[in-house]
Amino acid sequence: MSGGDGVLRATSEGEERLVDLIAGEARGPRRDGLYALWLVVRAAEGLQPPAPVSRKNHRRRLQALETRLGGLALPAPLKRALVAARSHLEPGTSAAAALVLSQLVAPAGEVLGPAAGDAVAAAARHARDNGAPSR
Repeated sequence: MSGGDGVLRATSEGEERLVDLIAGEARGPRRDGLYALWLVVRAAEGLQPPAPVSRKNHRRRLQALETRLGGLALPAPLKRALVAARSHLEPGTSAAAALVLSQLVAPAGEVLGPAAGDAVAAAARHARDNGAPSR
């Protein structure tokens, strides 16, 4: 999330870790990859309880995510994983979000490093542990 001051705001441990990683990177493909990963994690976590986003807001997030991913220079394996994740988020359920997060752990770790994989794993654990029945 972004505050009025242009600073990314984290809402979970996984997001917080990714924001810290983004802040520590110089501009370039790795930072773009971390940013794209954060966008997908944010979209997935937005479906989690206790206050999931509305279906309308979720559709808007997915449209914005698709547009933003298209403009970033990402390594091919990561881009494929993020595009697939975006597609799997279409149902807009907490179960779909938990699945997406668990499937992003490996590509994030392999392409962006173990710290990125650990951040996504934290988000996946949170989604799994706090998931509610599908909306």
